[in-house]
Amino acid sequence: MSLSPSPDGKKLSVGGFERSRQRSVSQAPVTSVLPGGDVPIGDREFNADEEVLAALGYKPEFKREFSLWTTFCVSFAVLGLLPSFASTLYYGLGYAGTGGMVWGWLIAMVGIQCVATSMAELCSSMPTSGGLYYAAAVLAPPGWGPLAAWVTGWSNWLGQVTGAPSVDYALSAMILAGASIGNPEYVPTTYQTWLLTVFILFIHGCISSMPTLWIARFNSVGSTFNIIALFIVIIMIPAGTNRASAQGLPKFTPSSEVWGTIYQGTDFPDGVAILMSFVAVIWTMSGYDAPFHLSEECSNANIASPRAIVLTSGVGGLFGWFLQLVVAYTVIDIPGVIDSDLGQPWASYLLQVMPQKTALAILALTICAAFSMGQGCMVAASRVTFAYARDDCFPPPFSGWCKRVNKHTHTPVNAVWYNTCLGMLMVLLIFGGSVAVGALFSIAAVAAFVAFTTPIFIRVFFVGNRFRPGPWNLGRMSMPIGCVACAFVFLMVPILMLPSVTGSDLTAQLMNWTCLVYGGPMFMIMIWWVVSARHWFKGPKVNVQHQMLGREDAVLEGQEGSGASDSDSFGNEKGDRNVVA
Repeated sequence: MSLSPSPDGKKLSVGGFERSRQRSVSQAPVTSVLPGGDVPIGDREFNADEEVLAALGYKPEFKREFSLWTTFCVSFAVLGLLPSFASTLYYGLGYAGTGGMVWGWLIAMVGIQCVATSMAELCSSMPTSGGLYYAAAVLAPPGWGPLAAWVTGWSNWLGQVTGAPSVDYALSAMILAGASIGNPEYVPTTYQTWLLTVFILFIHGCISSMPTLWIARFNSVGSTFNIIALFIVIIMIPAGTNRASAQGLPKFTPSSEVWGTIYQGTDFPDGVAILMSFVAVIWTMSGYDAPFHLSEECSNANIASPRAIVLTSGVGGLFGWFLQLVVAYTVIDIPGVIDSDLGQPWASYLLQVMPQKTALAILALTICAAFSMGQGCMVAASRVTFAYARDDCFPPPFSGWCKRVNKHTHTPVNAVWYNTCLGMLMVLLIFGGSVAVGALFSIAAVAAFVAFTTPIFIRVFFVGNRFRPGPWNLGRMSMPIGCVACAFVFLMVPILMLPSVTGSDLTAQLMNWTCLVYGGPMFMIMIWWVVSARHWFKGPKVNVQHQMLGREDAVLEGQEGSGASDSDSFGNEKGDRNVVA
């Protein structure tokens, strides 16, 4: 198919049809794998969103039925403030107590907001499902793009694919804890927890296989419920606590004690213990990248998607801190919460400060919110798996299967069930004990933030002012904010891998296995790169037709799982890739 510009350069003729707005990649507000002089072409007129996606090298494959609000809803569902807080209370409260909770959240949110806004800027420039993986590939120095994409992509995928299993495990623990509260004679077994987790994963797989519009509506309802439940809990606990009436204590703990007391929950100094408690904040706040991965299904994506990222991190950070304050001012006995026989600190805390029926009501709200959160995690992870399979990141049989879009639902159903099956295998860690399965939470936090920061680091220290921003950008603050984001993650990654005890007290049961469960797969992935992948993996694969501007005889066919044939990694022979404005 040939395409030629009209004399005014604003309209293009394709097969005798006039097409408006179609332009060269160098004129689009994107940072693309395509050389700047190329024009993406197709067999029909592109709308504004499809034009941006085509400039990034991809043909439209999804219906754009997500808006700013519904994209925010999925992201906020993935964030799941109430269930996330409930799932990670063991770390936030157990490592450094109330002082660590209230100060830790404030300090951590500075770094997290810097990461979120820097990511939003990348999303505006590259609104594609590949997200961070695509950004790392395009922004890396010549020749390093494939390796940058490989490391970022696999780390991000590990973080995404562990999201739903970790949430659903915590959800199962809360459900069974509620059963124990209702019937004190009932003691949940490990096998029952695993079966319930697998069942919930199956339900989330079914919901995530629905058409895009149905998923958007489900998540809209779920996120609305999440927000309402969060408000109810923040109001109900201070209003209904029985500290004074039933236990003869002041209704709230004095501020000097809340803000000034560091609980000795680890063998490390207080400062390090507070940093270790950041795992709760980081895991809770690691879902705001979902709009990036849903950008190919969002209308006005290069503005709506970054806004959804910032909105999620901002709203989540503010109300998450309010929830921290509520718990910090009402908790009575920290060891009693952490070491309770219920096996779920949030349920133990509620029983400690609320009447039983009220505690069960709040636990029920948390369970419903956690179900919505797990489903949002499954949707976001499936889009990441699809994007990586589209570029043949997985072994051939899996890539070919996962990149298929269901012709009835127009969603990546195969990718959904690939992730579901992997999640069912991951939760076998339940049989290794609470510390072993707890590694799922640390993996999600570490893997996600390594992936979040890699393209930001490349953009700040290698691309600099040559970066082409999209319509949503940070302006002059882009570089300093990016530097703070990188420094925060470089500090936190080793901290999140520390065990809570040291010396002779450190046993296999108390070891923090994050370094092995995350580092092991990443080490094998790097061996795979050295032995094989570096010879065939070239990063994002163009699947849209394109040609050099003014060259009707030089049309390049976009192929499924194949890049342009006349350029090396990201157009280094054919011309500079589209980073320079």
